[in-house]
Amino acid sequence: MILTEHGEHPTANGPAEYFTGTVRLARLRESETPSRVNAARVTFEPGARTAWHTHPMGQLLIVTEGEGWTQTEGGEKRTIRPGDTVWFAPGERHWHGATADSAMTHIAIQEAVDGKAADWAEHVPDQVYLG
Repeated sequence: MILTEHGEHPTANGPAEYFTGTVRLARLRESETPSRVNAARVTFEPGARTAWHTHPMGQLLIVTEGEGWTQTEGGEKRTIRPGDTVWFAPGERHWHGATADSAMTHIAIQEAVDGKAADWAEHVPDQVYLG
């Protein structure tokens, strides 16, 4: 067993290649063979969001603070709040982030395949994000 005390997870800024706005990532678990599970606490400032992306084995989000939005390709934009869980199926193209006027934090859990947990695409334009 590995126990990490609260606050011992270093935080990094989300790379501009994958995120719009201010995003902070705290890696909670990096996969080590034979495990493939990764987990991160992700905090989005108001207006911040991911780019469109997919996960080869799917992704589970657990919203812990604030209010956010998420959308799958071709689907409606949905509001997410603390206590909500969101499952994205393997290969399901989606984005998620804070609302325009509220920060949002979630725990993201996904499995890596050959060391890769996400396939990133283009940024979500304002008209889609705000639409």
